[in-house]
Amino acid sequence: SSKATATAQVRCTRACALKIAGIFFPLPNNLWKPQGFRNFYQNLAFMQANIQTDDMDARIISALGADGRRSYADVGTEVGLSTAAVHERVKKLLDKGVIRRFSISVAPERVGLNFTAFVAIRNDGGIHCRDVAPRLRAMPQVQELHSVAGEYDFLAKVRTTHARALEDVLYEIKAIAGVARTTSTVVLNTEFEDRPLDLGWVNGDKGG
Repeated sequence: SSKATATAQVRCTRACALKIAGIFFPLPNNLWKPQGFRNFYQNLAFMQANIQTDDMDARIISALGADGRRSYADVGTEVGLSTAAVHERVKKLLDKGVIRRFSISVAPERVGLNFTAFVAIRNDGGIHCRDVAPRLRAMPQVQELHSVAGEYDFLAKVRTTHARALEDVLYEIKAIAGVARTTSTVVLNTEFEDRPLDLGWVNGDKGG
């Protein structure tokens, strides 16, 4: 029918557009539904943002990653661009979500957070993991949360004042509906963390 032909043409047009962009990956079964397309193109926009980040962007990101307070003029001198050009590139990186925010790095022990542990969390299957994550996000002691493959479902980085405070956090985590059990690994010493992002190696810049 004409309707079926039109639908096939739309699918072909979208598929061809993906091929022209040089992007090849399995298409989900629900792609052709409105919600599927919305999610798909959101992910595609994110991928394209990464694809369009060039070597100069990488150098700017590395410079600001080491010190976010640096002026655009200072960064421009390092990378060989004008102040206005650096400003424009940073604005685009912010708009594309490549740079998420400018923040500070705090020495945890200087503010009383002397105890760090990595907590593996297993879901019992009663509720979906996506319903557990917001509860963990709401806990200020949980600094990072990663969904992982293997025996456990999440790996959380927890920072507290002392061991007893960690115990309180673990009780709170275990009280979350859907959490079956946890396993904790206490950090004895941190060799390094919170490293500035240096993208030189991504672009084959081995000379520094």
